[in-house]
Amino acid sequence: MNEGQVNILEAIRAKMLIGEFEFSQHATDQSIRRWITVQELREAMQAPELIEDYPDAKYGPSCLILGFTNSGRLLHIHCSHASREIVKIITLYEPSPSIWLGFKHRRKANV
Repeated sequence: MNEGQVNILEAIRAKMLIGEFEFSQHATDQSIRRWITVQELREAMQAPELIEDYPDAKYGPSCLILGFTNSGRLLHIHCSHASREIVKIITLYEPSPSIWLGFKHRRKANV
């Protein structure tokens, strides 16, 4: 991870740890459907890892973060960069091994 990515991640983490985040409607729906609590989100942000960065995303810069809950549950958190006043959680989920290699790299699609 380069210095810029570290700065992005730390800025997001800092805002989330003090509660400066909100869920999109999609993230709210998915967290209920997948039984992911706000506490688990907070736990996953204790030692997060930036795995994909989307600086030119259609609705503003965002990224995909990997984190673990205290019970060891693995979460992917797609959120806006901290350049927003409040970090927006776009979606969150447990990554599937059928899509992710080591939960950090996307498998190549079979074409």
